[in-house]
Amino acid sequence: MLTLRPKELHENLARACAEQKTDTWKNKYALRAGVEGTINQALDITGLRRARYRGLPKVRLQHAFSATALNIIRLDAHWTTGPLDRTRHSRLERLSYRLTA
Repeated sequence: MLTLRPKELHENLARACAEQKTDTWKNKYALRAGVEGTINQALDITGLRRARYRGLPKVRLQHAFSATALNIIRLDAHWTTGPLDRTRHSRLERLSYRLTA
């Protein structure tokens, strides 16, 4: 399907697409992508979009329990499958892993 847009809109979209191909934009977006993934995981797993209770103290408690549950789920995934990306570890950290294993 061919979509014809006004010239100004087309130029803005082309400029945005070109900007997204730069390393600066990719580095800036990498942080945002991680944060959005975490928020999406929290919303999907714990249902934080809507509060179950009325009143700020109860909602605050719900959010604290939801964050705790999410951290436990993420720790379990880390312990059972390992980290998703390979990061650099210092010699001391590698030694610590060997001693605890």
